[in-house]
Amino acid sequence: MSSMKVKAKEKDGIVEVKALIKHPMETGLRKDQKTGKPIPAHFVQQVVVEHGGVTRVTADWSGGVSKNPLLFVKFKGGAKGDMVKVTWTDNQGGTDSVEEAIS
Repeated sequence: MSSMKVKAKEKDGIVEVKALIKHPMETGLRKDQKTGKPIPAHFVQQVVVEHGGVTRVTADWSGGVSKNPLLFVKFKGGAKGDMVKVTWTDNQGGTDSVEEAIS
């Protein structure tokens, strides 16, 4: 099961991509309520949006982004039926990628 939900829609030559990433986004500054020990940092460091083999957006994030972040991206040049690929990588080596057809 993917950790992302991606939607891509084209209207008047503009493609809008929405990606909801399921991720804890821990800063490393919080403590576990039961043990009092610090919760290790675990956050998405980079999100890449590609279309037609071209990187349209690269977003570099830190631990300051909220849990389960939502990314909105708009770009020109896509058409209905084209594929958009969204990939994230986190600071612990985790990664996921989803391809979605533009509607």
